[in-house]
Amino acid sequence: MRRIINYAPSPGVALLLGAAPFVAVGMFYLAASDARLAVDAADKLMPGLSAFYAQMSRLMTRVDPAVAQPLFWYDTWWSLSRLLQGIGWSALIGIVGGILIGFIPFLRATFEPLIFALSLIPPLAVLPILFIAFGLGETSKLVLIVFGIAPFIVRDVVLLVAAIPREQIIKAQTLGASTWQMIVDVVLPQALPRLIESVRLSLGSAWLFVIAAEAITAEGGLGYRIFLVRRYLAMDVILPYVVWITLLAFLLDYALRKLSAAAFPWAKLREA
Repeated sequence: MRRIINYAPSPGVALLLGAAPFVAVGMFYLAASDARLAVDAADKLMPGLSAFYAQMSRLMTRVDPAVAQPLFWYDTWWSLSRLLQGIGWSALIGIVGGILIGFIPFLRATFEPLIFALSLIPPLAVLPILFIAFGLGETSKLVLIVFGIAPFIVRDVVLLVAAIPREQIIKAQTLGASTWQMIVDVVLPQALPRLIESVRLSLGSAWLFVIAAEAITAEGGLGYRIFLVRRYLAMDVILPYVVWITLLAFLLDYALRKLSAAAFPWAKLREA
């Protein structure tokens, strides 16, 4: 039937269609920037490409005496370090807690309400408590990331484990498998692909908590730099940093997607 839902673009056309909105936004910005700069050459709200190039060249190549390296890469290292550590701990808590709570009925009855309640608390609301309890160092920042995304990952894994067909568990018990063997051989292989998807869905929130923590107290980081230069209306620094954060998030998401496809190719077949 000649209906639009029955037609899909080719890979090349899909790439062009996906790039079109970004090109349109870029063209709109350049046109608006040229219009503002024509009125006021010193306008800081929408700087031109030359201003972006000059500032980013300085931040990416010029060594800052305070940190003995270019600020751009220094900030990137700090933010990525905090992000990856927070995601790593959250994933570990998610897979261990999610499997145990989802698979063992007594643990599920005990901890599922708590996990549900924790997932409803706005993480930024407890940020002052974390700074009081853990100080202003790196620990409080990591705890914020974990507090923000670990309950979501745990709940997602719990739902996956609870949805495993009961027939698989009965067959494993019939063959003499212990609880530990069922966890390792039946539950874990099915939970790992879901864990990766949960981490992917949590990337945006994780970046939010990294930026929020760095904005309040930090010695370096992408969020720290953005909030440091905002008082000078330095959009030629802020906008490239926002674009860079978005690109890093995209690359991490892409890497996780490829990891899932390579390590668990059967997961997509099961979904199909």
